[in-house]
Amino acid sequence: MKTKLIAAMLCSLLSIASFAADKAGFAVKYDGGSIADLKTGTDIRINPSGTTITISKGKTDVLSIPAASITEISYGQDVHRRVGAAIGLAVISFGAGLLMALAKSKKHYVGLTWATGDVKGGFAVQADKNDYRGLLQALEGLTGKKAVDTDSMNVKN
Repeated sequence: MKTKLIAAMLCSLLSIASFAADKAGFAVKYDGGSIADLKTGTDIRINPSGTTITISKGKTDVLSIPAASITEISYGQDVHRRVGAAIGLAVISFGAGLLMALAKSKKHYVGLTWATGDVKGGFAVQADKNDYRGLLQALEGLTGKKAVDTDSMNVKN
């Protein structure tokens, strides 16, 4: 009886492990850059492992970048008020609409640039609020470069 229970537990653990292996990397949304095969808004995965950073769409690998060729990692965020949602909610309840107008929404962006010989490229992705820190740490650990916070840079026009 105990062996059947142990066997059942091992089978379920193996199936969970194989499911997790298919989901390696970080799920992000492509925001633009020099990857010709991708359009803005495409859901992709970034898998920083070993000595390469692999970009995949679905089950196909789109691009593989050697970690040594990364020249810069950047991070920025876009903060805006939820005005449209507040107006829609104000139609139903003015008080709830007013509270919604005070709420803010943040989008987290991570950018990479690289140079391999004469070939240079770069891209930006929108990362989930729960994943962007892990993605930045994985990229920094793999490349040895520190991410640049674009929000703290002072740019004068």
